[in-house]
Amino acid sequence: MTATEAKALLAEPALGVVPADARDALARAFDAPGVEEGARDAPPVVADMLDSLARLGADGDTVLATLLRQYPSLPAKLGKDFQDAHPAVFGLLEGQQAAAQVRELHAQQANRAGSEGLRRLLLAIVRDLRVVSILLARQLARMRHAAALPEAERRALALLTRDIHAPLANRLGIWQLKWELEDLAFRYLEPDTYKQIARLLDEKRGARERYIESVKQILREAMAAQGIEADIAGRPKHIFSIWKKMQRKDAPISELYDLRAVRILVGDVAACYAALGIVHAQWAPVPSEFDDYIARPKRNDYRSLHTAVIGPEGKTLEVQIRTQEMHRAAELGVAAHWKYKESGSQAADAAFDRKIAWMRTLLEARDDESLLAGALDSELVEDRVYVLTPKGEVVDLPVGATPLDFAYQVHTEIGHRCRGAKVDGRIVPLDHTLATGDRVEIMTARTGEPRRDWLIESNGFLASSRSRQKVRTWFHKLDRARNEQAGKDMLDRELRRLGLLGADLAPARERFSVAQDSDLHIQVALGDLGPHQVGRVLLEHERAEAAPRPAPPPVPAAPRRPRERSSEFTVEGVGNVLTQMARCCQPLPGEPIVGYLTRGRGVSVHRPGCATFARLAASHPQRVLPVEWGRAGSMHEIDVEMRAIDRKWLLKDVTNLVAQDNVNVSSMRSEHERDGAHVRLHLRLKVVDFGQLSTVLGKLAALPGVEHARRA
Repeated sequence: MTATEAKALLAEPALGVVPADARDALARAFDAPGVEEGARDAPPVVADMLDSLARLGADGDTVLATLLRQYPSLPAKLGKDFQDAHPAVFGLLEGQQAAAQVRELHAQQANRAGSEGLRRLLLAIVRDLRVVSILLARQLARMRHAAALPEAERRALALLTRDIHAPLANRLGIWQLKWELEDLAFRYLEPDTYKQIARLLDEKRGARERYIESVKQILREAMAAQGIEADIAGRPKHIFSIWKKMQRKDAPISELYDLRAVRILVGDVAACYAALGIVHAQWAPVPSEFDDYIARPKRNDYRSLHTAVIGPEGKTLEVQIRTQEMHRAAELGVAAHWKYKESGSQAADAAFDRKIAWMRTLLEARDDESLLAGALDSELVEDRVYVLTPKGEVVDLPVGATPLDFAYQVHTEIGHRCRGAKVDGRIVPLDHTLATGDRVEIMTARTGEPRRDWLIESNGFLASSRSRQKVRTWFHKLDRARNEQAGKDMLDRELRRLGLLGADLAPARERFSVAQDSDLHIQVALGDLGPHQVGRVLLEHERAEAAPRPAPPPVPAAPRRPRERSSEFTVEGVGNVLTQMARCCQPLPGEPIVGYLTRGRGVSVHRPGCATFARLAASHPQRVLPVEWGRAGSMHEIDVEMRAIDRKWLLKDVTNLVAQDNVNVSSMRSEHERDGAHVRLHLRLKVVDFGQLSTVLGKLAALPGVEHARRA
């Protein structure tokens, strides 16, 4: 391709929507040497692409982004000032680059089983709907010139068109491109069948289009004569659609009555039946081809009148009659055409349906630039993520999904045996949040079973209720004794962290309406209750029990003053007194606390179960004071001890997990045990309250190789 050929594209009519200053900048850039080198397509293909965009009413930004994508060296030659002046253009360029991965992924698939996922992935990664128009126009232009390509390359292009681009054009209602994309793909994938059907048609498409125009004119005049206002549209059925209907009905082409069809849109139901009478008065109906879907709607609430008549020149003609409201419901509602025309596609969920409907509505209103800009920011928010398997297949997950959700979505057994994951080649924890486009690889054990802490919601391992139910089902199959023991072990670990081991479980039994401790343990084992929930109930009960304890002050009573909440603690009956947190038990906000009046160091604040406090209180009970937490918000240091198998990346996993929970590490020390296989970690953490500590301890204990993590 020469520079002259490339520059000639600037004369294309589609460039008329580009501002004059941008066209001048393009002309200067094309004058620079080397712009045409490395072009993605030949000038005739680019010209066809621009022509399709003009038919779609593309704006100047869309046309500019199309040219920049075709000539990779253009952006650098246009300069930074041009980029600053046209940010939307370069946003569209980035969208095209992101969407290019769909083509690569499609080429990796051995069959079309994952095509639905790829279509969803494409719509998820495209943040500006105009990118889809560019992709469809480019694909159509390439298909029009595909005859000159080698057989293997032409077939790969046709497969991509059939699986991705034609269904997208169909869903978005871009009929101008949809029928031609389908026919060209069919022509290259099934050349013999295509030629056979083409020979069976008694006229070329151009002649059929002229026939439809004449029918529309006759109907307009007949409707006007009877005083009926109607919008009339029509189209000749294209070859691929004819073949699909022959396959679906298992009928020869001679028994298809809708090779030519018109649609009449009127104001109300009465006008529908009046229009039907006019059509039957004009031409003889085919008796077996009348369907009244207004009186008897389809299951998907589709409503319309369908009839077939022997039209002008003795040719069969299908006529559909409906109201404007019925048409909107059929095109954008639950009766949308693509849902039953796309064989083999997975059932779309309601959120995805709403997105498709919104995108089609936006296409119809694309002339309103303010609507386009505002809607793109506020509406195109996907509530699903689309991630990839190592083979490039797309897996649809809810937002917030983790690698463990991915494993269970692929196969239940893979989820049960999952022991690690990589995202884009990098090892990540199992509670890592996945994003659209991530390539996920699951590392499994030869044999294995799910872990009970996966069911604890606060640990963040599973975001999908479907995945969580699979884990519950596995544990439900175990015998009662095993579940009871596992739940007891989980609860004991949590109570040990909170300093409540051995506490009476009666308050928790009452709160959660269970009769025995064993029932409570089973609910914990099956994930119906979290250990931290039980621990919180016991802490609240202990605080309530400790609060009313009488303790006469050892100093003369001062006049009661309003409680000052500016300090960390408040001592009932005593004002302006020094308080300090005991280092022996390190209480945290939210836990029950009690004070002990020391000599010369004010009131020392302990947890009620602290061994040091128990010894002091037994010696001097008169020094015990009721204490409450004051204003919250400060950070508190707490010592944590862990025992784990000495493995590679252990410290890295610990620090990453703590950082993700916004917990500061004041110090960390490790020491190897005598067996050489285990290590003890001593951490000093800064936390807000005991709830945050409990969450962090639970996640630390869930790390691979960690045997326990608890308060020191």
